[in-house]
Amino acid sequence: MIKKLIKIFSIVLLLAILIIFYLSLVGVKTKKFNERITNKISKINQKIKLDLRLVKFSLDPFNFRINIITENPTVLFGTNKIEIKEIKTKISLKSLIFNEFSVNNLEISTKSIKLEDLILLARSYKNSTKLFLLDRLINDGLLTTNIKLEFDKKGKIKKNYQITGFIKEVKLNILNQININNLSLRFNIQKNKYSLIKIKSNINGIKLSSQSIKVNKKKDQFFIVGKILTDKKEFDREQIRVLTTSFLKNSNIEKVKFYSENNISFNVNKQLKINDLNIQSKINIDQLVVKNNLINLKTYLPNLEKLINFENHKIIINYNKDRMDIKGEGKILIKDKHDSINYEVIKKNDKFTFNTKTNFKNSKLLIDFLSYEKKENMDASIIVKGKFKIDNSINLDLISLIEKNNTILFKNLILSKDFRLISLDSFNFNYLNSKKIKNELLLKKNNQNYTIEGKSLDATKLINKIIDSDNDSISLFNNFNSKINLKINKTYIDNLNFVNNLSGSLNFKNNKIYDLDLKSTFPNNKTINLSIKTNDKKEKITKLSTDYPKALIKRYDFIKGFEEGFLIYHSVKKDDISKGLLIIDNFKIKEVPAFAKLLSLASLQGIADLLTGEGLRFTDFEMKFSNKKKLTTIHEMYAIGPAVSILMDGYIESKKLISLKGTLVPATTINRSIASIPILGNILIGKKTGEGVFGVSFKIKGTPKDFETTVNPIKTLTPRFITRTLEKINNN
Repeated sequence: MIKKLIKIFSIVLLLAILIIFYLSLVGVKTKKFNERITNKISKINQKIKLDLRLVKFSLDPFNFRINIITENPTVLFGTNKIEIKEIKTKISLKSLIFNEFSVNNLEISTKSIKLEDLILLARSYKNSTKLFLLDRLINDGLLTTNIKLEFDKKGKIKKNYQITGFIKEVKLNILNQININNLSLRFNIQKNKYSLIKIKSNINGIKLSSQSIKVNKKKDQFFIVGKILTDKKEFDREQIRVLTTSFLKNSNIEKVKFYSENNISFNVNKQLKINDLNIQSKINIDQLVVKNNLINLKTYLPNLEKLINFENHKIIINYNKDRMDIKGEGKILIKDKHDSINYEVIKKNDKFTFNTKTNFKNSKLLIDFLSYEKKENMDASIIVKGKFKIDNSINLDLISLIEKNNTILFKNLILSKDFRLISLDSFNFNYLNSKKIKNELLLKKNNQNYTIEGKSLDATKLINKIIDSDNDSISLFNNFNSKINLKINKTYIDNLNFVNNLSGSLNFKNNKIYDLDLKSTFPNNKTINLSIKTNDKKEKITKLSTDYPKALIKRYDFIKGFEEGFLIYHSVKKDDISKGLLIIDNFKIKEVPAFAKLLSLASLQGIADLLTGEGLRFTDFEMKFSNKKKLTTIHEMYAIGPAVSILMDGYIESKKLISLKGTLVPATTINRSIASIPILGNILIGKKTGEGVFGVSFKIKGTPKDFETTVNPIKTLTPRFITRTLEKINNN
């Protein structure tokens, strides 16, 4: 009996072991529990239904559990569905024996799922604005994932879940401006930790890749950190226009070829607001072509073309919250010749600080208002340091140009946003200009006023600018209200002539010279004095006197061989209209082409020969005139001399039109005419006047370089001519 029992027990045990082995290794398939499983899933979300086929059960004897696997199930939500590769779960034998069936964990492996379907599934579980926006952004893409979940006794998902998988062929469109194509990546999602690896994408034509981006959640914030690489890419103007629509309005970039490495980190909250953004970028620019239409750099770089080429630039950008640091260096290509530049720019909020150094060797460099020229193949460096605020003034702490023994230095230069001078602490000039004239000058600021001292200065450009200008406002300044004291040993007024010991002061109000008082002497000890005074009527009174006018007259090309004389100039200006008087006494001239032509046409060849020989002497020259903008009206110009006298009026429109008319009379004719006046003629002239010739009236009209001269003989002098002559004779 015992043997039979042992035998039966052994058989039962063997069968049990075989069943256990069978259930453990092979398992069984059934639909018996399908309804209970789907009901349990439905309790999690009633909108989701699970369509199960045969369910395979296998035994885990060591953990006293049953493993359940269902292959190719389908998740249904509304009219949409997601096909699953398999679903795994485990239940305890205890719950099965006591009819307490419950799902404790769940493992889901999906097939390729369309992202649009997955978003709809998520929205069916819990809809939100973010999911709605995500649905609008994503145009295409596939996802494959493995999901591991555990549930508590109430059926809620525990926080120790793990989701892995990959997405591919994703297309996104952000605000119709940023197009993301062929996005692919692998992901690993755990509680508060998200890892994205092997990321590849194409954003607006730029290929991006990243080995890893990590996301950590802390409270309501997500901290994102990673490294992004861009492949080398060349963009033309049209591609740049599309790429920069939302970033760089009115971009002047014509072409760019670059690649970069970018380390990024930032926090983003549930409302998708980004905080604590940090970016560290290394950008390598093979070529950058920029259209220069902002600043007229050709004034300084005459070989510069419309397109500026930058090559082989290495740039490091660090962005942290409201601060961005940019450091870079590379080559500038100007007309097939390379020069180098390095730069540093710091942006904090809307304030910029910059420091640049440009080395010019192969390029020609000009600074016109200083008459400075650096020729090709000569080393020169320019350093510019400063700061500015958007839509505000520009503070240039330092502008330095060094070339061999030449130095041009400005300190603490403040410019308005339209590049007009507001303030300057100092400048130091020590250079040889393009005319081989030494400029050695120092400016210092004292409160609101300035002192300029130096050994030598070429003021030719400044004088020409003042003479050619129809406005006495200095366009370089912005509301300039200061006094400038001058003391310069040697000041050139043209290429050859200079004055010594220039001293005095200039007082500016609202950019205009309000008062001026300057004194100086020529090398021959002749003096020159200039004063400007503004009276209570807001009339600006200018006075100039010199006993050496040759240096001043010489700058006018149409008069050559001017000698001797004494000059007085007086003008009154108000409301941009000036009335002036110019007097020159006891001078002679040797060559005035227009005057020589007039004498020739008047058949006064003898006098014309005097003009080109020893010269014509004049005892008196007086001109009354007025200026309004570029129009000079000569009300009367009268000159009298031993050989000839002239009375003339008319107008000159600067660089456009000359229109003059007058009377020219040899001196013998004047004497004879005055002598014919009863009694008075005998007193002034005497009875013998000589033979003489007839006088002529003349007209001069045309452009400054092409004008016509006509003459007509006259037998009788006008009363005006005789009156002016008598006045002069009486005065003498």
